[in-house]
Amino acid sequence: MYLTEEQLLIYKTQGFILLPEYISRAEVAIMKAELSTLSVENSPKKILEKDGKTVRSLHGSHTNNDVFNSLTRHPFIVEPAMQIVGTQVYIYQFKINLKAAFSGDLWKWHQDYIYWRKEDGMPRPQVVNAMCLLDDMNEFNGPLFIIPGSHKEEMIDVLEHNPIGETTTSHNSGESPTWISSFSVNLKYSLNQKTITSLVSKYGITSVKAAAGSVLFFDSNIVHASTNNISPFGRSTVIITYNSIENIPLPVINPRPDFLVGQNYQAVTPLASDALSQKNSELHTQDKLDRRNLHPLPHQ
Repeated sequence: MYLTEEQLLIYKTQGFILLPEYISRAEVAIMKAELSTLSVENSPKKILEKDGKTVRSLHGSHTNNDVFNSLTRHPFIVEPAMQIVGTQVYIYQFKINLKAAFSGDLWKWHQDYIYWRKEDGMPRPQVVNAMCLLDDMNEFNGPLFIIPGSHKEEMIDVLEHNPIGETTTSHNSGESPTWISSFSVNLKYSLNQKTITSLVSKYGITSVKAAAGSVLFFDSNIVHASTNNISPFGRSTVIITYNSIENIPLPVINPRPDFLVGQNYQAVTPLASDALSQKNSELHTQDKLDRRNLHPLPHQ
């Protein structure tokens, strides 16, 4: 499903476009069911909040989970991504942000592209984020804040980004890897208050409030943030970053792990629109067969 010319103009003008209830509730339920399993896995792909126990984010799950792999190839997401980027795309980054009820912490004001340029050697911001809401996002559970139009400011040259220390930990105890600071409460590159005040004065500010299944496409240079979640409502989102196949990152001295920076540059081929639901049906069928093999029925 492709965006209309009007929708593309909205995206170009404000740096994002929200498509309400774009993915079906049934597909959302399928993905939500996968989160409980992924959240308990002991893996370096799992980032915890500063309390050391609440899951903040999960990375690269599409490489070993068939449901989320199908989501990355959903035509409702891949086709608009190709339109926005202007070429075929590959999966540059996949993450699930889990803003837990009562304990999900904030994300400071920042842009995404500066991380990808400085940390990964991405040449140009020819890339787009697709955020799929797995829960309703409302004014209570730490919604995404956006400064519309801020992507036009060429922030890399104009705004001051301040490297800040690390606090968030990975799944295990001990010394954290250096890349953790890109996903911690104290982000490595965040924007100062003076800059944010100036931008909001110029462009205004908005928050994303939408039902589960909605999808937000947003520019890699749009300035955004979110508050902590002190409500009883959890707020989980999947963010798939699609990069142009003509924008492959250049070599860097200390590359981040491949579950953060995709090394598979093969163009994504969209699946059928019902592929995610079909994949769930296949998994349930296989699960029943596995259970039957483990616990065969007694002979009659």
